[in-house]
Amino acid sequence: MTNTLHPYGDHFDDDYIVFAIPARGINDKDAVEKQRRFLEMARKHNPVNMGDASHGAIFRPSKDLNPTVHWHRNDPRDFDAVVQSVSCPTTVSAVFDNADNVVAFIKELKQAGLGLSINISGGLGQAQECARRAGLERHSVEYSLGFSGQTDRMADRHTLDLATMCGHGMLSFSFVRKLVEWVKQGRRSPEQASATLARFCSCGVFNPTRACRLLEDAKKRS
Repeated sequence: MTNTLHPYGDHFDDDYIVFAIPARGINDKDAVEKQRRFLEMARKHNPVNMGDASHGAIFRPSKDLNPTVHWHRNDPRDFDAVVQSVSCPTTVSAVFDNADNVVAFIKELKQAGLGLSINISGGLGQAQECARRAGLERHSVEYSLGFSGQTDRMADRHTLDLATMCGHGMLSFSFVRKLVEWVKQGRRSPEQASATLARFCSCGVFNPTRACRLLEDAKKRS
């Protein structure tokens, strides 16, 4: 099971996550170099995020901050740091916001033959279509059966759309609501708010493009 199996939302046409995962004691020999190659290949196909589950993603916190950061902050995306930080067999991922880039990436992975487990996380139909366009047929599939129990105690659907984009649950509902309100009030742009959310989801599966779309929708509803 991947950590992105339970996102909430109506459609995921702009959200595709591709993972490379070695199995301990089976194919983890030389996995570090293979996973670095995976990330380098992904980088050529315009990912909107990339990450190493052990060390972080392209959106990173900074130690050089002061009080004005709340109004003015650059959000550089450090692809080099992600590639160079892979130092042990781990889970690496690349996030894309359109199917064409995913297909091109999968074709290159197919030719490279890294010998690692490759997963695509996204809408079932879209993920299957990407694989077929790349000349592959899926051998397995995992479904999310949704939420059960006392669902009336859950956050509203718009908050869940954003919060569940982090598979490890690092985005609290209150934090998401705060940023949504700031966007509505004009205190943050959707791009600034999505970058802030991405920094908290350090495993690299957060999609800033989808987040911007959701935040823009929230601003229109206000």
